[in-house]
Amino acid sequence: MNLAALNDIAEKMVTPGKGILAADESSGTIKKRFDAIGVESTETNRRDYRELLFRSTEAMRDYISGVILYEETLYQDAADGTPLVKLIADAGAVPGIKVDKGTKPLPGFPDETITEGLDGLPERLAKDFERGARFAKWRAVIDIGSGIPTAGAVKANAHALARYARICQEAQIVPIVEPEVLMDGSHDIARCDEVTRFVLQTVFQELFEQRVALEGIVLKPNMVVCGKKCQSTATVDECAHRTIAALKATVPSAVPGIAYLSGGQSDEEATAHLNAMNRIGGFPWKMTFSYGRALQAAPQKAWAGRPENVAAAQRAFTHRARMNALASLGKWEDSLETALAA
Repeated sequence: MNLAALNDIAEKMVTPGKGILAADESSGTIKKRFDAIGVESTETNRRDYRELLFRSTEAMRDYISGVILYEETLYQDAADGTPLVKLIADAGAVPGIKVDKGTKPLPGFPDETITEGLDGLPERLAKDFERGARFAKWRAVIDIGSGIPTAGAVKANAHALARYARICQEAQIVPIVEPEVLMDGSHDIARCDEVTRFVLQTVFQELFEQRVALEGIVLKPNMVVCGKKCQSTATVDECAHRTIAALKATVPSAVPGIAYLSGGQSDEEATAHLNAMNRIGGFPWKMTFSYGRALQAAPQKAWAGRPENVAAAQRAFTHRARMNALASLGKWEDSLETALAA
């Protein structure tokens, strides 16, 4: 393992003023998103849509540091025969690959899941590295509900994350470590805070035990927010302060950077929370975004599967990328969002 090289990639992924585009939707997930805009989810349509993102010159050059790809996309060529991974690298961004195989029910733990995908991972990573991937992503899913999460389920998912991370580093690939506490429930922000802290503490203990070099990872956590069904609400500032406090208490300073997931927040909510945290400052890591839907909802709607809408979709993508890039520097404003969207 060449830790210096891994650290170089990790640092590039959290370059100030840039963030990570999560374009790794599974075939099932992107079908749902295409269904919403009336587009058939064929291989060609998926390629054309992702190609328009990667050919958004301003966004990719100025605001995107890395792109998480689905396996299909990593090995796909653009319409002119150029590998899509080359379009990303030529724009100056780091190509990455989602390597987990999704969640399955965890035996013995009702309503809880475990992420699979460790079998054959070293061989897959070697092939992905040869194709151009320099980082990977694995998502563990922790739900909040009546009696959950349990310590056993959290530990099982944290252990799998740590095993994945060490395997990645052995393959000279930077692991994105993503323990997501879902915001789907009715829990309040205090409960999310409590669970987030416990999950992160458990994850870093497992990373330590599996001898993962923290200087060669990027953490992708949830923000501390209320559940979608919660009767009460929390302000942007409360979410920002609680998130920073939770991470300060659990995340070692050796980690180069944190790239937050949006977790089902609206475009503007995800941007506002990231901006508020960076304005507060006082943390040892770089903090940026690793957004999927929060970057892509607007361009998907603008595109709607029509070639004549490509330019409009690219403008929408560039706008959302720029807003989040500003938020990663603490320089986003509501007024700026409104003015530039007009």
